[in-house]
Amino acid sequence: MRIVVFGANGSTGRLLTEQALAARHDVVAVTRRPADFPVTHEGLDVVEADVHDAPAVDRAIDGAHVVLSTLGVPFTRKPISVYSDGVRTIVAAMAKHGIKRLVVVSSSATEPHYHADGGFLLNRVMQPLLTATIGKTTYADMRLMEELVRASDLEWTIMRPSGLFDAVGVTRYELHEDQAPGVFTSRADLAASLLEQAGNARFVRKAVAVTTLEGAPTLFQMLRREAFKRG
Repeated sequence: MRIVVFGANGSTGRLLTEQALAARHDVVAVTRRPADFPVTHEGLDVVEADVHDAPAVDRAIDGAHVVLSTLGVPFTRKPISVYSDGVRTIVAAMAKHGIKRLVVVSSSATEPHYHADGGFLLNRVMQPLLTATIGKTTYADMRLMEELVRASDLEWTIMRPSGLFDAVGVTRYELHEDQAPGVFTSRADLAASLLEQAGNARFVRKAVAVTTLEGAPTLFQMLRREAFKRG
């Protein structure tokens, strides 16, 4: 297949690009900074485009079979629109070119729920605090993105990872419709699940939770890791 990856220069986007190339797909990596993109391959085209730029997006997806979006921005208290604006532009371009398959990354926090593996700290303290404060604008825009995707006539799938962490490679992961009990998702597993959906109709027009089953950190380990990042 010819696969277009939006947000290709992010952590998950790079992994997805590499995995798709390893599976012998042709890949179009869409990024605002093509000079910074670290992957090279004979099957790869690196295209400069901002998702707010409709003509650039239109050119990027021309000839594609599947569009995968790993668009993302850091948490901020300021209003965010990149998820919703981005998907509006992508959906319009796909309709113009007759491309039907779209898979986008959202978050399990768009529909906060009880995580069986999360305990009191995650379920009663961290999750409500995050979704009500620093993550509020992010998740609001993700929810709008999901609404726009659902309203389209595309063959869409919404992927909802939980807390993201880095792992050496792809491990075992589970896919659950809408919600999952797990707390963490490795970026490698998220990328693999996105690529899996590119050629699989099982979850067409559904939201899917992605949970990593092996090598996930504990909640304490994740908190300590984040604390050292900010230190």
